[in-house]
Amino acid sequence: MEYAYYPGCTLKQSAFPLDRQSRKVLRALGHGLTEIRDWNCCGATSASKLDDFLEVAMPARNIGIAESAGFEEMLIPCSACYSKTVVAKTRMNRDPRLKQEINSELAHQVRGEIRVSSILEPLFDAARSRELGQRVSRQLSGVVAACYYGCMLTRFPLDVDLRDDAENPGFMEAVLEAAGGTSLDWQEKTFCCGASATVYDRETALDLMGRIFSDALARGANCLVTLCPVCQMNMDAYQEAYCSRLGRSRRLPVLFITELVGLALGLGYKELYLDRHFVDPAPLLREMERQQETEAAS
Repeated sequence: MEYAYYPGCTLKQSAFPLDRQSRKVLRALGHGLTEIRDWNCCGATSASKLDDFLEVAMPARNIGIAESAGFEEMLIPCSACYSKTVVAKTRMNRDPRLKQEINSELAHQVRGEIRVSSILEPLFDAARSRELGQRVSRQLSGVVAACYYGCMLTRFPLDVDLRDDAENPGFMEAVLEAAGGTSLDWQEKTFCCGASATVYDRETALDLMGRIFSDALARGANCLVTLCPVCQMNMDAYQEAYCSRLGRSRRLPVLFITELVGLALGLGYKELYLDRHFVDPAPLLREMERQQETEAAS
């Protein structure tokens, strides 16, 4: 299938590995991604604090561009971009006056018919259809993951058409297990990491991250797996700080789900930018290899 692809600003800057991984993994599963032309920022968290109209209009423009190009589905890796775009589409479809007002300023009109999906959705579909399992060349044996969704991927300020469970999502777990890994049942999978509070309220943010990490560690995780660029950055880059506050010596790599799926599909370590983490995932990958050798010998 060919998707309209919206990377968003973060995936062109600090989280560029997620952009590259998403393209490679979807291609390996037989899908195409066409980046929409002349896209703009979705507004992130700042637009909603400044102007309610702008909060809808910014992602609406991207929807109009994708629809005018004839796509039926728009794929978005970033949790915040996905959330903002889904909410904008929903609000416009429920408010004809707002839709008309926004469309009056756009070169590409929003019909509101395109499906807006997280990149997790085609991965889940591949897991459910067993296609992912059939394409796996390297089982994720030895991976015991706490799948961390964060607070934007499944939780919205209004009712939306959501395929996963908002309170207890499970798509990431299904993908991981289809690739041969193990996922854990844990408490903090949709808890907030503090997001941009690391800038203006560092102490609170570190407390929030410490709570997430502590629960994952207590459940026996040897890694955290996420999709949100901000969650990944916070839990990885600030791990030394929040672990020091907690008096913990153990460290856990914080991986994008696309990295693990990419490994399972046979993509290489540096090809997936696994060497760019603050907490080195190499020990986890060595454990994977030892587990595979043990399983092969038994």
